[in-house]
Amino acid sequence: MSRAIELARHAEQLGEVPVGAVIVNQDGEFIGEGHNRPIGSHDPTAHAEIVALRDAAGRAGNYRLSGTTMYVTLEPCAMCAGAISLARVSRLVFAASDTKGGAVINGPRFFEQPTCHWRPAVEHDEGRQDEVAAMLKAFFRARRT
Repeated sequence: MSRAIELARHAEQLGEVPVGAVIVNQDGEFIGEGHNRPIGSHDPTAHAEIVALRDAAGRAGNYRLSGTTMYVTLEPCAMCAGAISLARVSRLVFAASDTKGGAVINGPRFFEQPTCHWRPAVEHDEGRQDEVAAMLKAFFRARRT
């Protein structure tokens, strides 16, 4: 999760919403990473999770990422949850929950839907919740003033 938080801080420096994601294989090796960049890339799908999935799939030479774990700083939205499912990520660990846009433990609870054919094991890293939530709140507060 530490590397995902570093990536989130990098996104923040670029003026993007501070969200970062990393994917590790069964041996704990980093195989993909990403941070939010929809503004800079002019791509509404360039969420941290999607960028990390594309990076990992490219390195693996396979769009299926079975046996991997994704660490992400913020609870994934419905788009990202769908992509995580399609990629067959085995485990998802997120730090901050997202009551407005999250789709894992909030909102539509994507992985609980009968139309979801692959469900990763999900863990909420509550030990990092406050740190990530504070970073996000500070980012948005700075833009409102």
